Amino acid sequence: MRVLLSEGSGLTSRQVATRLGGLGHHVEILSSTPFCLTRFTRHVRAVHEVPRFSDDPLQWFYAANRIAKARAIDVLLPTQEQVAVLSALRARLEVATVVPDFAALRRVQDKIEAWRTLHAVGVPQPASIVARGIDDLATVTQFPVFVKRPISTASAGVRRASTEDELIAAATALGLGKYELLVQVQAAGALAMVQALADRGRLIAHHATLRIVEGIGGGAAVKESVRLPGLAVHLERLVQALGWHGPISFDVIVADEGPLVIDVNPRLVEPINALFSGVDLVGAMLELAKDGHPPALPAGKAGVRTRQLLLCVLGAAERGSRRAVLRELITALEGLNEYEGAAEELTPVGGDLVSAIPIVVVALATLIEPSLWRRFYAGATGPYSLTPEAWQKIIAAGEQ
Repeated sequence: MRVLLSEGSGLTSRQVATRLGGLGHHVEILSSTPFCLTRFTRHVRAVHEVPRFSDDPLQWFYAANRIAKARAIDVLLPTQEQVAVLSALRARLEVATVVPDFAALRRVQDKIEAWRTLHAVGVPQPASIVARGIDDLATVTQFPVFVKRPISTASAGVRRASTEDELIAAATALGLGKYELLVQVQAAGALAMVQALADRGRLIAHHATLRIVEGIGGGAAVKESVRLPGLAVHLERLVQALGWHGPISFDVIVADEGPLVIDVNPRLVEPINALFSGVDLVGAMLELAKDGHPPALPAGKAGVRTRQLLLCVLGAAERGSRRAVLRELITALEGLNEYEGAAEELTPVGGDLVSAIPIVVVALATLIEPSLWRRFYAGATGPYSLTPEAWQKIIAAGEQ
C-alpha cells in the first residue's frame, strides 16, 4: 500500500513511518522543511514540499490533495494537527484517510470545548473554570493551576500559576479578553499518555503509558506501558457519545481517585510503545482506511519500557549544561537507572543506520551549546502547530 504521512517533523510521524515500513508499505511524507525528522529513515521513499500548515492550513490541504493524487497514494494518514483540516474538508479529499466527522472533532479540538464535552459525558477531570475576563479569576481559590488557551500545540499555550498574581500574569500573557481561557487545578499524580482507536463509535483498541523520564517540552523521554482500572469504561462512553472514528489521545493524571483527563488530541500520538506491548494501532488504522471493521484488540502487556533518545538529549540541554547532556546521553546509551530495559521507539538504528543522524547532530550541537535545544524544538513543532487563526479558517471552510 502507498501511504502518505501528513507531516514529517513530528515524533508521531517518525514512529508511524517505522511501523509502516515494518509492515512492508511504501511510505512518503509531506513536509514544509527539507530537514524534518521523519526523512531520516530508510522506510521513507520520498519527501514532498508543502506550505506550512501553521501559516495556511487550506493551502496545505490543496497541496496535499494534489500530491496524493499525482503520486497514486492509497491512504493519507494524519499524524499531526493536519487532522483538523482533513476532517473539515474530507468530502473534497481525493484519497482515503482516517478522520472523525468534523462535528465530533470540533467538540474536542478546542480545550474549552473538550472540557465541556468530557464533563457532559461524565469523564473525570480536575476542577476547572472557564475565564472570560479578569473578574472570573477571582473565583480561583486553589493553587497551583494551569492556564490554557483554547487552541495550542505542544503545550505552547499553557502556563502554570502558583499564586493569584501569577495567575493574572499568565492569563494576561495568554490573551484573556481576546480568548476565553481554561483554568484547571493541578492534580497530584503521575502523568499517563492514553491512546484509543474507534470505529464509528465502537472502541476497538486502547493503550496507556506512564511518563517515567520527562524530556523536552514535557514529552516522555522514557515511558512504560500500564493498565489503568476503569479507563476503558470512560473511553467507551466518550467515543460512543461522539460517534468517533479513528484515533484519539489523552493526557491523564493518575490520581488517587482514578484517572483524570487533562488534555485531548484528536489523533494518534507515538504508537510504538503500544506496538511493543502487543497493540498495533497503526495496522488497525489502515484497516479503517480501507473501510474495514477491525475486531477489538486485546489490552497490551504492562511494564514495557521504551525511550526516545532524542528527547532525552534535548531535555538535558533544556536544563542548561553540557555536563547534563553528556550524563544523560551516557545513562541512556548504557541503559542505566530509569533507562534500564528501555527499547528505542523513536529512532531505532538496527537495520536503519540513517536513523542515527538526528541523534548525532543534536548531541554534538547541544554539547557545544546547550541553548541550541530551542532551535531544534521550535523547528520540530512550528510547521504543524495549529494557531487560533488557522483554526478559525478551518471552521469557516468546514461550514461552507
